[in-house]
Amino acid sequence: MNGESEVKSNDLNFYGSDPGAVKFGNFINYYSFHDVSERIQNLHPQMFPEPVNKQIVCLDIGCNTGDLSKAIYVYLKTIYPTCDIHMLAVDIDSTLIERAKEVNDNPFIKFVTCNIMEQNDRLLIQSYLDSCNQKSFDLSFCFSVTMWIHLNNGDAGLLDFLKYLKSISRTIIIEPQPWKCYRNAQRRVKKSGNTFDLYESLKIKSDVDMVIEKTLSEDTHFKTYESQFSSWNRRVQSFHRQSSPVQK
Repeated sequence: MNGESEVKSNDLNFYGSDPGAVKFGNFINYYSFHDVSERIQNLHPQMFPEPVNKQIVCLDIGCNTGDLSKAIYVYLKTIYPTCDIHMLAVDIDSTLIERAKEVNDNPFIKFVTCNIMEQNDRLLIQSYLDSCNQKSFDLSFCFSVTMWIHLNNGDAGLLDFLKYLKSISRTIIIEPQPWKCYRNAQRRVKKSGNTFDLYESLKIKSDVDMVIEKTLSEDTHFKTYESQFSSWNRRVQSFHRQSSPVQK
């Protein structure tokens, strides 16, 4: 019941001799060069909704080996000190998930191999929500994932993902990659003799971060906070469902 049935195992390996030339953003030792502390510093209490009960249920998409997932959990305990916090952390790469499980000592974080673009795996996510007796996640985190979904699923796939994310989330906390990151990713895989097949067909390009913001802000959600630029020149944004009060 995971997306590996649709993703070839060879596609999860890096290309050639460059660990940075990957198809799905599943970098080895990612957190050794993107320290989790800076992302935590870019979070702010105004990003988070008021609790509706005594539990906060979270989804972390593209969790890699779980370093950031665990740091987010610790941070959330300062935002919601009286709530029980539960987190589903997912990644397309089973090797990274197994590493996360090996060092996970928090029973409230569940690491699962999952391709969020596959319907069967979305059923897995729904099953987790059902087990928590909730219709949607209080918080969904999406750090530097949108580009990989876009490159591998095209414009329509990116928009589908964003709409799906809205449908399952009270609050979305997201760090989109700007277009220059796409160019860099394509350059790295080309040097290794490969390519992102859909790259040339993408029509959402230089304005991709604005398209993401516009899509998330339409109809059901609205933007509540935007961080300063990180050292890798990205912002973290939050979007609340219209009926969700914001923390003061």
